[in-house]
Amino acid sequence: MSIALFDSGIGGLTVLYEARKRMPSEDYIFYADTLHVPYGSKPKEKVKDYILSAVRSIMEQDVKALVVACNTATSVAIQDLRAMYNIPIVGMEPAVKPAVEMNRSSGRRVLVAATPLTLKESKFHELVKRVDDRSIVDTLPLPELVEYCEDLVFEGEMIESYFQQKLSGFQLEHYGTLVLGCTHYPFYRRVLSRILPAHMKIIDGSGGTAKRLQEVVKPAADAKGEGSVRFMCSDENPEYLSKMRRALQIYSEMQA
Repeated sequence: MSIALFDSGIGGLTVLYEARKRMPSEDYIFYADTLHVPYGSKPKEKVKDYILSAVRSIMEQDVKALVVACNTATSVAIQDLRAMYNIPIVGMEPAVKPAVEMNRSSGRRVLVAATPLTLKESKFHELVKRVDDRSIVDTLPLPELVEYCEDLVFEGEMIESYFQQKLSGFQLEHYGTLVLGCTHYPFYRRVLSRILPAHMKIIDGSGGTAKRLQEVVKPAADAKGEGSVRFMCSDENPEYLSKMRRALQIYSEMQA
């Protein structure tokens, strides 16, 4: 049986990378809803319909656990999915809690970058209310970044100018941490580390999600060998399947 990971596009590959690091012997299915990417700028009810349809297709496979490797999809549909399916379902949430803890002693603020829909959802606001007792969290919607990522544009003058323009309204000396609240965004960690002040940390939720997945899957301690990765997409486009393989390779090289 396989572990399935689901996203609107290639962003969830950042979670797949972390999962394979922790559990290399497992078999994985990565499913991208290419018919409807991106999710983060679309109406909530439409996005929920897209998610439920995509997961129905995934569940036709031999799946033992599902990772909703998308912050937007988690905020919109995770409760529905857990009510519908009797397998472990792990979601994503922006790493606001560890970011707040990291800045508790420094007095610096936290900036959360995510899609517009993630930042609008009550799930995000409840998370911030629960962990941000000093009101140090600010938000930055980056709706265009998913599309740049889907085009495999990770570097260059256009990307640097985009970030500089989006960050220009913030006094970054007052911030200690940038939270990447969309699974597409870690592809830009390297660019951001060049643009942001040296004192600012960049964190995301992929590692924590992979850790939680490992806890619920409980792989055998003596498991050996390297498992397989099977790519699927909702429009069955062979070019996109090749793009996912290439994007995973690019991301792996970024981590080296």
